[in-house]
Amino acid sequence: MDKILIKDLIANGIIGVYEWERQNPQEILINIILYTNLYKASKKDDISHSIDYEQVAKRIKQHAEEAKRLTVEALAGDIAMICLQYPGVDKVTIRVEKPGAVEFTSAVGVEITRSRIE
Repeated sequence: MDKILIKDLIANGIIGVYEWERQNPQEILINIILYTNLYKASKKDDISHSIDYEQVAKRIKQHAEEAKRLTVEALAGDIAMICLQYPGVDKVTIRVEKPGAVEFTSAVGVEITRSRIE
């Protein structure tokens, strides 16, 4: 199966369980792998046989900035469901991280994989 990568998408949104985390938007780092079949797109050199990753990235960024989720787990699940709505996306891997959320780390987060069949 082929992959489309959306790397290091940065959104600024409300996310967190503590009251102080809900006061101001914070940076959210999102990485997405869309599993799809790119054979026709590569053979015909035609974007209509692929996934419009710019549209996907814009939709994910907007959702992350508006959702105001408590957990990165919930936001990752939201993003997976959004991605699976696009025709041709059979499976997704989503990584959502909060840079600087825990002292002495560069980031903490989750990575999930979901498929259309689940």
